[in-house]
Amino acid sequence: MTTRIRMAMLGLNFGGWMLEHELGTGAGQAAVEIVAVCDRDAAKVATWSARLGVPGYTDLADVLAHPGLQAVGVFTGPVGRADLIERIILAGYDVLTTKPFDGDMRRATAVLALATRLGRVVHLNSPAPQMTPDVMQLAAWATQYQLGRPIAYRATTWCAYREQPDGSWYDDPRACPAAPLFRLGIYLMNDVSWFFGEIARVDVQQTRIFTHRPTADTAQLAVQYADGALGSIFASFCVDDQQYYRCSLEINFARGTLYRNVGPAPVANSQVQLAGAVVVDGQALQLHAETAAQGAGYQWQVFRDAVLLGQGTPAAYAERIVAGLRMLDAMRMASDDGRADE
Repeated sequence: MTTRIRMAMLGLNFGGWMLEHELGTGAGQAAVEIVAVCDRDAAKVATWSARLGVPGYTDLADVLAHPGLQAVGVFTGPVGRADLIERIILAGYDVLTTKPFDGDMRRATAVLALATRLGRVVHLNSPAPQMTPDVMQLAAWATQYQLGRPIAYRATTWCAYREQPDGSWYDDPRACPAAPLFRLGIYLMNDVSWFFGEIARVDVQQTRIFTHRPTADTAQLAVQYADGALGSIFASFCVDDQQYYRCSLEINFARGTLYRNVGPAPVANSQVQLAGAVVVDGQALQLHAETAAQGAGYQWQVFRDAVLLGQGTPAAYAERIVAGLRMLDAMRMASDDGRADE
């Protein structure tokens, strides 16, 4: 398919970044045509409307009345996002949005169930609708070499921010609990969910070192699963080594260990580095592979095809989104009192 779908952009803060990068020069431009922009900030609307040469609105109702519209990109903050998505799908349009779906797990669950019933498409970048090439390779190795049950994992990501308070949801410990985990660690949470199941307990440690927001800038999550497996996820805004957003992952299975982006990135190499240590017929074997990096994780072609084919939101995908929100909900409770039991 080469037809582009007609999409409006709702939310021009992060949505502006999306317009410039993912849709301006990135993979999205071949799949999506932006036909309108919308934000409560009239100045932002005027800027992007003029820049793109498309109508601009400050009210979602006007967006939903735009002629020929097929989908809406929802890039507002997570608080109340489920309500916006509900309005859009009830109006008969499909949705592409960003992680996390919403801060209210129960509201998010209800809206995703509605999308499934109505046959409307709702896609996120994390969890993405389809397994990414790197996770697919890890899962294939686990099956090919019969690695057995997952035992534990360690997952890390970091960057170098020196943020100041701005009154946004980033400053609210309830809306943005254990902030580095909520904003960056969610990618890792969704990745490990392909291998690990029901959560039994979550513990959180968090601190603030450099940034001046009232929320944490370094945090780690300890996860215990119902089957006895253990996991840890670390995320920080404080590490300046130019090895940003690596989303390193090490998974121990009963009969082997798999790795993703462990160690420094090779110079001038943007591929995802995968490795494994397994045993075949009593002999130790090392595995190595590279897959293409997925950037921010938006599967634009998959979204376009789902919209054009009317594929809706599969129940299994909706459940994967909800599973990630359950972990965030447990993390929120744990960040309040140091621990949360599911």
